[in-house]
Amino acid sequence: MTSRFRARAVKLAVLIVGAAIILSISLKPDNEGNVHQLNEAAPLPHASNDGAPLTFGIIYPMVNDTYEMVTQNAEAAASDQNIKLIVQAPDEANLEQQIRIVEMMIKQEVDGIAIDPIDSEALINVINKAVSSGIPVVCFESDSPSSERNSFIGADNYKTGTMIGQAVDSLLGGKGMVLVQTGMPHMLGLTQRLQGFQDYVAEHTGIDILDVRHNDGSEGDAIVQLEQMITAHPHFSALINLDYVSSSSSVLVWKAKGLNRYNVSLGLTPYVSQSIANGQITSVISQNEQNWGQAVINTLHNLVQDKTMPEFINTEITEITE
Repeated sequence: MTSRFRARAVKLAVLIVGAAIILSISLKPDNEGNVHQLNEAAPLPHASNDGAPLTFGIIYPMVNDTYEMVTQNAEAAASDQNIKLIVQAPDEANLEQQIRIVEMMIKQEVDGIAIDPIDSEALINVINKAVSSGIPVVCFESDSPSSERNSFIGADNYKTGTMIGQAVDSLLGGKGMVLVQTGMPHMLGLTQRLQGFQDYVAEHTGIDILDVRHNDGSEGDAIVQLEQMITAHPHFSALINLDYVSSSSSVLVWKAKGLNRYNVSLGLTPYVSQSIANGQITSVISQNEQNWGQAVINTLHNLVQDKTMPEFINTEITEITE
């Protein structure tokens, strides 16, 4: 179930830090259902009986503050579980590099892999290769449902797009003109978010979508494209960011131009929280990314122990406003 709450930005920063330090979130195996939600539970047991550490690989689409937050959460979960992490990401989104990273981890015979796939279809073969080699694989944020991956960790991305549409509808009173920024066009999760947003706006509002741009995971491209859209459509009512790169880039443009338009962003980090307090961001839709790292560690740990895990581990959706 989605939830909405209001909190000051200072409290939001505490929420993120507290989630990494205080919560011990365990994903319980399910032999019947296909969807599980995160539950608070006891810490995991040690990784192996003989004391040999397990090694898990985490692969991101690119370097970004949100993924750094996920890494910190994963490190906290792995630190006392005799689990070693190998964290890799291209500097900017690059499919070939992500495939090579998976190949490298297969050769290193890691015990488990978590990947946020840039292209769900193009990564099928290498994900299947890892699984056939006996390495459990989970996807997070964006899925590769046609592959043999074991589980997907994250929120319903179409529903996330719908919730963003609802937030914009509420801000604009059902009418206005919006600009949309998103990331890689072949990343399934981003495609689903965009479709959810477009469908809601078309079916329930009189809001016009003036332009949609894809930054391909590049902050530089995101800034240039946003400036181009603003120049072409100076009377826009709101900016909608459907990925983390767009969200952080929009803050830089808002600061530089002194804009006071609505800015709806995706993903909650301390930087974004501060931007809410400073007025550069109006509303944030979060998939509770601050819990993904621990969910990854717990899921892979259970899979290594040959426990059956649900196909979809739902981290839910939250809206944060000033």
